[in-house]
Amino acid sequence: MKEEKIIERVSCIRVKQPIGEFYIASMSYKLLTSITSFDVRRMVRERDIETYLGIQRPLDEKRVREIGEYVNTVDACFPTSVILAIDGNCAIFDEKKNELVLTNYLEPEDFDEKIHFIQIAKVLDGQHRIAALKHFNSNNGDFDVNVSIFVDIDIDDQAYIFSTVNLQQTKVNRSLVFDLFDLAKTRSPQKVCHNIAVALDKSKESPFFERIKRLGVSTEGRFGELLTQATFVQSLLPYLSLNPLRDRDLYLRGKKPELGNTQELEKVFLRKLFLDENDVEITNIIWNYFDAVKERWPNAWNATGKGQMLNRTNGFKGLMQFFKPAYTYFSKPGGSVSKEKFLELFEKINLTDDDFNTTNYPPGAAGHGGLYKDLMRKSGLDVLFG
Repeated sequence: MKEEKIIERVSCIRVKQPIGEFYIASMSYKLLTSITSFDVRRMVRERDIETYLGIQRPLDEKRVREIGEYVNTVDACFPTSVILAIDGNCAIFDEKKNELVLTNYLEPEDFDEKIHFIQIAKVLDGQHRIAALKHFNSNNGDFDVNVSIFVDIDIDDQAYIFSTVNLQQTKVNRSLVFDLFDLAKTRSPQKVCHNIAVALDKSKESPFFERIKRLGVSTEGRFGELLTQATFVQSLLPYLSLNPLRDRDLYLRGKKPELGNTQELEKVFLRKLFLDENDVEITNIIWNYFDAVKERWPNAWNATGKGQMLNRTNGFKGLMQFFKPAYTYFSKPGGSVSKEKFLELFEKINLTDDDFNTTNYPPGAAGHGGLYKDLMRKSGLDVLFG
């Protein structure tokens, strides 16, 4: 079957910079995913730029799924440009109309140089966003994408742009991201976890008083901040929601998330309290749990010396992993557990303050995983919960 010539016109602005000319356009997600289909498919393995640079940066399918879910939320947004490189045989700038005319290249002198419509563009940056847009539900309306287009740019410059974009971008501190939920007017699991972290950090009686780095970096005038807000929120979030992004989106749409079935509630045992907006009770339970930790191992909890771990990231993660079976041992999902009950459980565990060091529990997953296993075994909860 003979392939037909396809022509698409895209309104754009021509930009001149030291590297040369390129075009900035607003492109519909349908057109964008169409002209990059072949390149995105190849990214599961490797693309020309990676081969040229001698690196491997394949498409992360897990990340694509996550962004694919995000694009269907009510306030999805891609404010930064996707960067494309298009062969000069497939793009002509119409100066009178300020349009870039895109077309497939069907009649080259060398048949191997034929360019089908699905392979017009190569992706220099934004491959995960483009792949995720294939999951966009058109019933949600339009999704136009800010696109920077380089026409007939050679592989050297493509590699330079790719390297510059990926090396110069600064990752946003995750603690700052969670802190910004404070500005949100709508309820969400993220906002609730942020509020709990702030409340525990501010209260003088709290076991976390002035211990949480709100923005991920030390606060001026404080000296005991051993835990980032991101670590706190990410450890608590799974007990409120199996899908925080979806819950947030439902609240933004004026809907209330569902409670879930019995099996799901065993995983998100604080969900009923969250949906009932009983955030004070969630805070109290976390407070009681760590107050019991503080009373059982006071020296380790207040230690500031090198090699200590109970009150730092690894210790917190191990304790938060143990929090689930400890809570479930005393209560059904949505119930309350007192400090005394948690302390009763901790008293069974024959670990001393001196045991909580980085020799026994080294930094990383092995350390907090090892702490969790020891707490389970020494408390006897491993027999009940496996």
